[in-house]
Amino acid sequence: MVHILGNNNSVFNEYIAEIRDETIQKDSMRFRRNMERMGEIMAYEISKTLAFENKDTTTPLGIATVSRIQEQPVIATILRAGLAVHQGFLNYFDKAENAFISAYRKHHKDGSFDVQVEYMACPVIENKVLILCDPMLATGSSMILTYKALLQRGKPKHTHIVSIIASSEGVEYAKKHLPENITLWCGAVDDELTAQAYIVPGLGDAGDLAYGNKI
Repeated sequence: MVHILGNNNSVFNEYIAEIRDETIQKDSMRFRRNMERMGEIMAYEISKTLAFENKDTTTPLGIATVSRIQEQPVIATILRAGLAVHQGFLNYFDKAENAFISAYRKHHKDGSFDVQVEYMACPVIENKVLILCDPMLATGSSMILTYKALLQRGKPKHTHIVSIIASSEGVEYAKKHLPENITLWCGAVDDELTAQAYIVPGLGDAGDLAYGNKI
């Protein structure tokens, strides 16, 4: 199942517009905050799909029965670009366990590249709800490799993959190569993907915009 939040009119689209805007992008702190706010909105939407149970809460005046989340999800993020989105999720799922994975493009002289996963810090995810964040879903290959690497820590009962900007090609690739117990959440889906695997109109390099240019 694929959810595209930008298809509905909401304040979410204001943040989409700002992270795309080349003038506003010059303010890296605002870029990070907008990514964080979009992570918060997506966390709220995903929370509606989780299992809840009624629990009693003692107030100064009595007992209130409140519907509470049965089990906190595990929030996983592809470094480094996903950190701001991850923080947005952690603001809402503040009791969640966390996972961090290093995945990057290793470019070759002929213009091609391979995706490599080099580092992973992850709790056991067996039979848990997993939320995997990466702000850009271009070809989809990084996401697939990361998901397969996470399976070393167990098989989640359901996985939510979160991407702020995706390409239509990346979405189709993910749908083809991921199992059925996965839901894909996108802010917006762009039609064009260049030969160098950049999304157009996209927004540029999310990691550089949030944390500065890399060598």
